[in-house]
Amino acid sequence: MTTTDWVDDPILQNGGECGALMRGFDWARSPLGVPSTWSPQLRTTVGLALGSVQPMLIVWGPEQITLYNDGYAPMCGNRHPAALGQPFRDLWFDIWDDIEPILARAYQGIGTQMDDIQLTMHRHGYPEETHFAFSYTPVRGDDGAVLGMFCACAETTRMVMARRQHHRESDLLRQVFEQAPGSVAVLRSPEHVFEMANASYEHLVGRKELVGRSVREALPEIAEQGFIDLLDAVYRTGEAYVGTNMPITLNRLSDGKFEERVVDFVYQALRDEAGNVDGIFVQALDVTDRVQSERQQEVLNQELAHRMKNQLAMVQAIVSQTMRSAEDLAGARKSISDRIQVLGRAHDMIQVGVGGRTGVREIADAVVNLHSDLRNKQFTIEGPKIVLGAKQALSLSLILHELATNAFKHGALSVEGGQIDLSWNAEMRDGIEHFVLDWSESNGPQVVKPTTTGSGSRLIKAGLAGAIRCSSESVYAPDGFRFRLSADLSSLRD
Repeated sequence: MTTTDWVDDPILQNGGECGALMRGFDWARSPLGVPSTWSPQLRTTVGLALGSVQPMLIVWGPEQITLYNDGYAPMCGNRHPAALGQPFRDLWFDIWDDIEPILARAYQGIGTQMDDIQLTMHRHGYPEETHFAFSYTPVRGDDGAVLGMFCACAETTRMVMARRQHHRESDLLRQVFEQAPGSVAVLRSPEHVFEMANASYEHLVGRKELVGRSVREALPEIAEQGFIDLLDAVYRTGEAYVGTNMPITLNRLSDGKFEERVVDFVYQALRDEAGNVDGIFVQALDVTDRVQSERQQEVLNQELAHRMKNQLAMVQAIVSQTMRSAEDLAGARKSISDRIQVLGRAHDMIQVGVGGRTGVREIADAVVNLHSDLRNKQFTIEGPKIVLGAKQALSLSLILHELATNAFKHGALSVEGGQIDLSWNAEMRDGIEHFVLDWSESNGPQVVKPTTTGSGSRLIKAGLAGAIRCSSESVYAPDGFRFRLSADLSSLRD
């Protein structure tokens, strides 16, 4: 029998390359026999496979002979076309331990369907990770016996690798997102629903579990502050909005207590493949501390200017006070000269700050030494050794100088017999150690609360630069002015 005996067999027509291979195959030498003797089930299955573009595999008979179509051929790699018409094990010897149990179940009449199976193949001469989706379906004869197995399948390696790469890129992007400087969030839809928000953003707004909630729902307190209107405008126009030093009130603890913060932020439109706006990228930076520091510096600068203007007045006060208590002109000349030198050193300290850390007593002495002959008469100073950082030392120097200046102008130092008690200590409150300083005047003229607030008063009220939990209180009691300053001690050493 020659190949021409089945080349015109209807079931072997068409089928592309594999159809041509089957028509030219020497079926007389095959365990399956010539196509005209094949069972109706095999003929039907082969005809189905050759007429389909989907990858299809047929394993037939006890010898498990392999037949397949053009869609399946690329999966065989370098083993095609030699694998056609040969035992299935010869084709997949390298993965036989993985697929033989599945094939055995099919020959037992048990079908198998898998959306993904990972196999390490050597079909191109080197090991490679591959993935397939397939079903092994038993094919039975008229008597119910299993004659072979039919498999419709698809190689999903590229799709799996692409998905894996996408996951890697997504994970990397998420890591970058989480570690991005500042607070970052992604909003979707016209309702501005949180799709992503990093930990810094959650900390800024004092809220977790933002994803899936709209801005209006998650942060209702900002609805009336104009931020949602800005988001609406960016979503509508696609034009970015940049905000600088924008004040915002947030209920960061979700307990009804609102907190004022200052932020720099940008709202940037996100677009879909068609170019339509479908979201907003939000990046914000909490600049509250920076703004407060700038404001504090502004107060200090104003006070320095105020100090410069008051230098002549201070010199005049030194001269006047010295002349009142001097015994002779020579002694007065020396006292005035010494005090003006001390004033100059104190002024230098105020202008440039104190290098490194400085003790509170040294700062107090710098103020009191301007009036050394009154130290034992009108000043009492008492307090433990407490060291402050440079910024805090400068602030305290300015505050004490302002208090002393006011005392000379209007308070206890403006009259004979006036007394100032200056003391400080460290006190525990609610488990936090606080620095507490008290300035108390007595035996001076009757105190009248000022009707205007000058730069010196603003400086005193501003407290210590860089301090946290800082508060100050001025009491204008008729019998003597009193001032108390309190701050978290741990924040005064930077």
